Amino acid sequence: MENAVSDHKFKIGQSVNYTSGPFGAGIATGVYKITRLLPPEGSDFQYKIKSTAEPHERVAKEGQLDRVDMSELSDRRS
Repeated sequence: MENAVSDHKFKIGQSVNYTSGPFGAGIATGVYKITRLLPPEGSDFQYKIKSTAEPHERVAKEGQLDRVDMSELSDRRS
């Protein structure tokens, strides 16, 4: 399991764009922060993610996450 965690694409504390699955209809889509690396489910790595807009964490598969461009984040704060 230690080896699987080291192969994750994203790191704890990293900001990512999350796209919810087809049943979520984009409701939870947005910028989230990685809070924990989880073991894979099949060939998909999983993460716990947290948005400042929600009181709870979510579990997301790596395929639902994309890197956030840091300039994109600073534009949103302006």
